[in-house]
Amino acid sequence: MAFIMIDADKCNQDSLCIFECPAQVLQMDSETDLPVVTDDFEDVCLRCGHCVAVCPTAAFSLEWMPADACTPVESDLKLSSGQAEQFLRSRRSVRVFRDEPVDRAKLEKLIDIACYAPSAKNAQPWHWLVIEDPAQVWKLDGLIVDWMRSIIRADPAQAELLRLPRIVGMWEQGIYKTLRNAPHLFIVHVDETWPFGPEDSALALSYVELFSPTLGLGATWSGYFYRAYNSYPPMAEAVPVPPGQKVVGAMMVGRPKFKYQRLPNRNAPRIEWR
Repeated sequence: MAFIMIDADKCNQDSLCIFECPAQVLQMDSETDLPVVTDDFEDVCLRCGHCVAVCPTAAFSLEWMPADACTPVESDLKLSSGQAEQFLRSRRSVRVFRDEPVDRAKLEKLIDIACYAPSAKNAQPWHWLVIEDPAQVWKLDGLIVDWMRSIIRADPAQAELLRLPRIVGMWEQGIYKTLRNAPHLFIVHVDETWPFGPEDSALALSYVELFSPTLGLGATWSGYFYRAYNSYPPMAEAVPVPPGQKVVGAMMVGRPKFKYQRLPNRNAPRIEWR
């Protein structure tokens, strides 16, 4: 099997594809002066596409990723340092949402972009479960509170540390929602044998949170849901995932009710130079 395709007329023999390959499964053929694969290419290649992306002449293609199918980088869209700084510093964890659903097309776009996040060995292990019906999200909110009540009964000291009695009290008065009245909830689950599931999930959900403002949306992590899901059986029964899968993250998504006007300050970084 060929695995790679080289346009000899375009290839300038700069070896960038070889230098860039993280798995080191490319080498230069001494006879043709063109890239070829190593014997273990099929087993070791990460299928990350670095070789295709780095080639300045679009001469390099993978069998499953031809160069002409990959979108060129547009220099006009490159952020300046100032734009990037404001973009990142203006990120807010949105916890107050409008009482209206989001078009499915926008939810799908969020997930599509999230799947470009880095993952260990380019495994892209994510499976996405979207609670699209706001009524179902609100039911899960009640189950989270039931989980909190179970912690209050079983471990009062831990419950006090987490301020769970206060949260439950506000919930019972109708002035607090653990899922913040968000219309939608993204749940990520991965193969339970994959050791990098939490890290990969965190990166993908961070992409959801960062990209959401460009669609007029906002998002925030749901640590309460995640903790309840993995320790309170009724929650797992309410939102089952396939056998062999484990939930590694969740995020609330909706339209922000308010607009932020300033960039809040943060603590100075703690750095040790060596």
